[in-house]
Amino acid sequence: MNTPTTTDDSLWIRRFQPRPDASVRLVCLPHAGGSASFYLPVARAMPEFADVLCVQYPGRQDRRAEPLVDSIHELADRVFTALLPWADRPLAFFGHSMGASVAFEVARRFERDKGIVAAALFASGRRAPSAHRHETVHLRDDDGLIEEVKSLSGTDTRLLGDEEVLRMVLPAVRADYRAAETYAPEPGERLRCPVTAMVGTGDPKVTEAEAAAWAEHTEGPFELRVFSPGHFYLVRDHAEVIAAMADRLGASLRA
Repeated sequence: MNTPTTTDDSLWIRRFQPRPDASVRLVCLPHAGGSASFYLPVARAMPEFADVLCVQYPGRQDRRAEPLVDSIHELADRVFTALLPWADRPLAFFGHSMGASVAFEVARRFERDKGIVAAALFASGRRAPSAHRHETVHLRDDDGLIEEVKSLSGTDTRLLGDEEVLRMVLPAVRADYRAAETYAPEPGERLRCPVTAMVGTGDPKVTEAEAAAWAEHTEGPFELRVFSPGHFYLVRDHAEVIAAMADRLGASLRA
């Protein structure tokens, strides 16, 4: 099978564990302030039938000099375009926190514009698009933004201990928070793919009820999976999350 090599998707898509004969591609979208490398453990641990594609947003790591994107819709448009060469086999989407909103919008674009229904959407640590909250973290000063990041433990602990480096990445964090907090879904049809909502108990960013509301956004099967406490439960419950995704993808491929 052919492997896409265009310049643009090489910026957006990172393939840490290439599996050219895989039956499905699992696209992983990072949280606010996150990068593609956050999903390196997923790429290594997923079964052989899944080729893991990790999305790298502008403004971080090797893309740090690029203009930031502070809109979920613009991010989704650009990720959708970058993924088109990879749609030669079924696509599934996993997004954590802000990444879940991006994943949802990318899946909508594939259905609406290409008639391609995702094999699955995994929405992790994020309330459903219909479950609105008024949040203004992106308007805080730098100290307030750092406090938020530290409270969620969503950044590498080595980075959290280096105040100078942490302040260097704050523009990307702020742009991501602005994107997530100002996001409003456009009217449209429900998805037709299976949706699995994943949440840690006591997550300050999403309640179990807000996660369960993802059921309103698909005509396909829906499942709510609850894990151990915290917004970044998936770091601690790594094996359980991988197993849940593998089970859902396996069922989609057999259907």
